[in-house]
Amino acid sequence: MDISHRTVTTNAIKMHIAEAGTGPLVVMCHGFPESWYSWRHQLVALAEAGFHAVAPDMRGYGQTDSPEAIEQFTLFHLVGDVVGLLEALQVPQGVIVGHDWGAPVAWNAALMRPDRFRGVVALSVPFRPRQEGTARPTSLMPQTSDAVFYQLYFQQPGVAEAEFERDHRGTVRILLYAGSGEARASAQPLGGGGAGMVPRSGGFFGNWQGPSVLPSWISDGYSDPWGMAHTHRPDRHRHDLGWRLWRERWSAANSPVGRTCPFPAMGCRNFVGS
Repeated sequence: MDISHRTVTTNAIKMHIAEAGTGPLVVMCHGFPESWYSWRHQLVALAEAGFHAVAPDMRGYGQTDSPEAIEQFTLFHLVGDVVGLLEALQVPQGVIVGHDWGAPVAWNAALMRPDRFRGVVALSVPFRPRQEGTARPTSLMPQTSDAVFYQLYFQQPGVAEAEFERDHRGTVRILLYAGSGEARASAQPLGGGGAGMVPRSGGFFGNWQGPSVLPSWISDGYSDPWGMAHTHRPDRHRHDLGWRLWRERWSAANSPVGRTCPFPAMGCRNFVGS
């Protein structure tokens, strides 16, 4: 089964998509640090099962447009991109799948547009509606005198970007390996600040260089579709660091308070890094 590629116009941006098969639509939204390539096996499997499987490079990633304004990366924009993708494909409805940062897009796409999305499959990130009186997520994230939670590390513009952009391909490879089960079994945590924590001095990677020999599942074929695209756009990492929009995503996309899921949903209960 061949995977084909094209660019479509959606929500005022050009979006690169990979697709395979014909039949009912399944849209798969990747997370960080990923691209359509993360779904290459699922594209083929779904196509062979009789579905039209589509995996876009999400806004700011890979070969899809990356608007300059960071405010153009809220969940409203990301949901709008996927709704516009259905328009571009001339498909009235589909099932949406999301992993990592793609999962909140999937959840909210179905919540905002149940007329377009008839089911959700989410991996790693569960549905978390805002409840009355709930504090902003960033205000609850741990920090000590020596370290901060990694999502807080990404809040200050320019800091994480400078670290990540020193070596685009190396950044991708380290992040992919560090989030794997193999790295979690290692005695060397990423950053050295404990689980999910970044030392205030030393940066996100610290002295972490990754494995001396890459595992078979991290190949040039995996990292280059993402890393090479960034090599040509030195500013891309600032848009990939979606944690910076926690406040906007939390307050805007989760209104009104207490929403529930009125549609069929499948979830994979796992630690994001497992």
